Amino acid sequence: MNTMDALKFSFLDGTLLLTRSELPQINDPNDILVKVSFAGICGTDLHILAGEYPCRKSTEISLGHEISGVIVEVGQDVIHFEEGDHVAIDPNSGCKRCAFCHAGKPHYCKLGCTTNTIGIYVDGGWAQYLVCPEEQVYKLNPPITLEQAVLAEPISCMVHGWELISPITVGAKILLMGGGVAGALWACTLHLQGHRDVMISEPIQSRLDQLRKLNTGFKMITPEQLRKNAYDDPGSYAFDVVIDCSGSPPAIEQGISLLNFGGKYCQYGVAPPNSRIQINPFDVFWKEMKILGSKINPYCFKKALSLIEAMGNRYLNYKVLGIKTFQLSQYNEAIETLKQGKILKAVFKIN
Repeated sequence: MNTMDALKFSFLDGTLLLTRSELPQINDPNDILVKVSFAGICGTDLHILAGEYPCRKSTEISLGHEISGVIVEVGQDVIHFEEGDHVAIDPNSGCKRCAFCHAGKPHYCKLGCTTNTIGIYVDGGWAQYLVCPEEQVYKLNPPITLEQAVLAEPISCMVHGWELISPITVGAKILLMGGGVAGALWACTLHLQGHRDVMISEPIQSRLDQLRKLNTGFKMITPEQLRKNAYDDPGSYAFDVVIDCSGSPPAIEQGISLLNFGGKYCQYGVAPPNSRIQINPFDVFWKEMKILGSKINPYCFKKALSLIEAMGNRYLNYKVLGIKTFQLSQYNEAIETLKQGKILKAVFKIN
């Protein structure tokens, strides 16, 4: 077989089409050919499809940067992998030459992560096969399944945010903004770590209903309810930690305004690049706020796999998380179902 099914997105005219494409070949001795098993649809992918995210503009590629699969071929210089290994793929890599990479901060690299991210700048997982460098491939140890491992990339990004905002003292009053799958994964991790005083703000009621299935006991609220309650009883709605998973400017403004004295705010959700917010700089000074951004997943992928193993089926059950699988041919249905908020996440089940 020399061809495969692949979803191709054109950066020139914004179309997404299922095509028959040539099977990718190993040209670098350090590359690996992976047969894709699962590939997620991320909020970033929706931003790309809407033309709201900086990415490759000159041609068409297969999107999809959340990937798990099985190795079918390895380059002659590959050391740690062999045919048949179950793996997850980290889509991000620095150039390994610049000052940021040498300082251990590849996510700041202007040559690497901004030009070679799998599924954003080069062909990704919305296809039956892809080729990627050995250094970006991670072997799965039992009992981690391929179904769980497709969540390794978003969980690795969450691990980075967790490390930036830590320590989060048990007993801290925490607000999660956004009840999509990012908010759900943050909720799972907070619960696993022993946090119980957590509130989740989400405007779509069906998402709040889905989050209740996680059985964390966390409080669920809409932004309007949150705004009213905070006005009526500001003392009870001052949070030690606020984590935005929505990328929504109004939610971001609301979250920052609700920080307690000494509070920490993590901007985890991806907002449109041209969006703007207004905050009160006096409050930043007066409350000694700490406002932190969290960008992708530097050196967090292995930690994410360990976290997946700790979470197990208790937290990573697709039905409980609101994740639905689709075939590549169902891409329109998958994207629309996700946009409509009927599910928290869509994942392509391939091959």
